[in-house]
Amino acid sequence: MRLALILPLAAVLAATQPAFAQQLAPAPEAATGRAARALGTAQRFMVAAANPLAASAGRDILRAGGSATDAAIAIQLVLNLVEPQSSGIGGGAFFVHWDEEDRKVTTLDGRETAPAAARPDRFMKDGKPMPFREAVVGGRSVGVPGTLKLLEDAHRRWGKLPWADLIAPALKLAEEGFAISPRLNGLLAGEASLPKNPLAAAYFYEPDGKAKAVGTLLRNPAFAATLRAVAAQGAKALYEGPIAEDIVATVTGHPTNPGDMTLADLAAYRIEEREPVCGGYRIWRLCGMGPPSSGAVALQQMLGILEAQDLRRSGPGAEAAHWFSEAGRLAFADRALYLADPAFFSVPVRGLIDRDYIRSRAQLISPERSMGKAKAGDPPHRRAGLIAPSEGIENGTSHISVVDADGNAVAMTTTIEDGFGSRLMTKGGFLLNNELTDFNFAPEEDGKPVANRVEPGKRPRSSMAPTLVFDAFGRLYAVVGSPGGSQIIGYVAKTLVALLDWKMDPQQAVDFGNFGSRNGPTELEKGTEAEGWKAALEAKGHEVRLLEMTSGTQAIVKTPEGFLGGADGRREGVAIGD
Repeated sequence: MRLALILPLAAVLAATQPAFAQQLAPAPEAATGRAARALGTAQRFMVAAANPLAASAGRDILRAGGSATDAAIAIQLVLNLVEPQSSGIGGGAFFVHWDEEDRKVTTLDGRETAPAAARPDRFMKDGKPMPFREAVVGGRSVGVPGTLKLLEDAHRRWGKLPWADLIAPALKLAEEGFAISPRLNGLLAGEASLPKNPLAAAYFYEPDGKAKAVGTLLRNPAFAATLRAVAAQGAKALYEGPIAEDIVATVTGHPTNPGDMTLADLAAYRIEEREPVCGGYRIWRLCGMGPPSSGAVALQQMLGILEAQDLRRSGPGAEAAHWFSEAGRLAFADRALYLADPAFFSVPVRGLIDRDYIRSRAQLISPERSMGKAKAGDPPHRRAGLIAPSEGIENGTSHISVVDADGNAVAMTTTIEDGFGSRLMTKGGFLLNNELTDFNFAPEEDGKPVANRVEPGKRPRSSMAPTLVFDAFGRLYAVVGSPGGSQIIGYVAKTLVALLDWKMDPQQAVDFGNFGSRNGPTELEKGTEAEGWKAALEAKGHEVRLLEMTSGTQAIVKTPEGFLGGADGRREGVAIGD
């Protein structure tokens, strides 16, 4: 049954994600500098993606008459090559689609799943949670990938060009090669675990162990062969047959940390269509992905709390950062307790986004003093029986925003979780995810089960927040999303506040310094205007940390004249169109 939402009947808001966990992860992806970006402009269509080669592939598809979905597919497959640390067909994704003619939002869940053999104590060792890095590297962390089946499902629904045409740009790059970028080189040079995988070492590193230099032409004939099989057979090529057999062998054959994925797990994978999570913010309506993503719920909870504050009057500064951080604390507290795979846990989405409930949460904020650590609330529609709060991490990720010439739009956030995932490269030329470390490592807390515990066939909770924004007349206004682990929610919320309240253009909104709280310290981005708010926030009792906050936000705004685009210079993003 198609669960597309007719926009005027859209529902409301939602919760977030904590990050200060038992399984503490390093930064999602290391900072590799920040480059200035000019505001993107276009009249007919626009794409915003994390790499110029990927964005160009998407633009070429739109020039050929393709749909937003077609462009997103081409972009994702090129990103698999040029941004391999972040996403690819060995991972998972969420896909939010706007159909301009039908006036409908549809959300597709291509999140990875735990194998049938997975058990709640998967990441426990001697009665304690495993160290994060020990859990990540190897087959134990690999979930059944969903990205390629997601792309195929989306193409069946909204594609215009032939499937093979969408694979052609990535196939050409895989065969002919592309130049290693400064960012990819820097990330490879900082990797300790990836060079230990023989296939990855041969592909990314010189014989002496050094990362291949910036500008080196990187060819991937193995991935080219995979793409040719996918062009001919569709996603089936990955989920059964030789490529599937190699995935299973790679996962189960790790010498020190093997996994338990089977061919049956791959064959059983299905895309889930979810009910969109939509809600209002001032005159705007926002729609995004529901559980197992916590992104839309958390984002809309934060904005619902902030709605009572006149951020337009105060503008960016320490006062706005105080309210924003406190809203983040409250949303992340709820997310920790209530958000998980809805097939395994009754998630009270309606209660978490209930307007009266959000108002009651907002009343907990003092204008003069930080609450420090927020506690989860008691939303309506919650089933009796407490579930212990859980913590999770999400890391290497990418975001794609597209609007086509017909007004259809895609917001797609895609991931292999940690930078370079499980550090396992297949003979098919792509990396495998470590998505299962997004589950809580400890299955119980104080004798109570954790909602986001590992279970067979379950999808781990996510913080990804691909978002569509509509104006008061139901017209598409913006397409926004970001990578960044559990900081995604704050990155997207900051961008939306900057766009909608502070009237920045999308490039200014993306560039503006990141800030917020994940129910821990208040985080301010080093080297930005946000750093200057430290003393004022500390005077209100905030524990402040100055961090590199490596967002990769891609934002498109629709105007009467066409489109404006913002791409994140903290990574390699560009926003282009015609």
